[in-house]
Amino acid sequence: MGAVEAKLAELGLTLPDVVPPLAAYQPAVQTGPYVYTAGQLPMVDGKLPVTGKVGAEVTPEEAKELARTCALNALAAVKSVAGDLDRIARVVKVVGFVASASDFTGQPAVLNGASELLGAVLGDKGVHARSAVGVAVLPLDAPVEVEIQVELA
Repeated sequence: MGAVEAKLAELGLTLPDVVPPLAAYQPAVQTGPYVYTAGQLPMVDGKLPVTGKVGAEVTPEEAKELARTCALNALAAVKSVAGDLDRIARVVKVVGFVASASDFTGQPAVLNGASELLGAVLGDKGVHARSAVGVAVLPLDAPVEVEIQVELA
């Protein structure tokens, strides 16, 4: 077990299996020193624990926890092509999508779930640029979807 996975264990987390693609794409691809993940839903054991819009059926607090799960799934996707999470030199960018009720404007706070997890696990290497986008609907009626781009050492 590498240092990153040891840090996950210290936080009480386990790296999940890579979520299988729902359509015609790969969970992650590497080009040069960069790994790009596909959008990761907050799947746990092959299922979405919650569905619906944030600010309606899903609370912002629940959505923040779901964004954290998305980031954990993204790390699993990175490992599937990089071989070892200790190769991460830095997280470059995080893009998050929040299925939002029409009056919900707290997308940045929801995406903090992903950003805070990456910071807790990777320290300074987890500091990144980010976009938090509100959308009408996501695949499978997921409340949140997160993709990351990392640079490998």
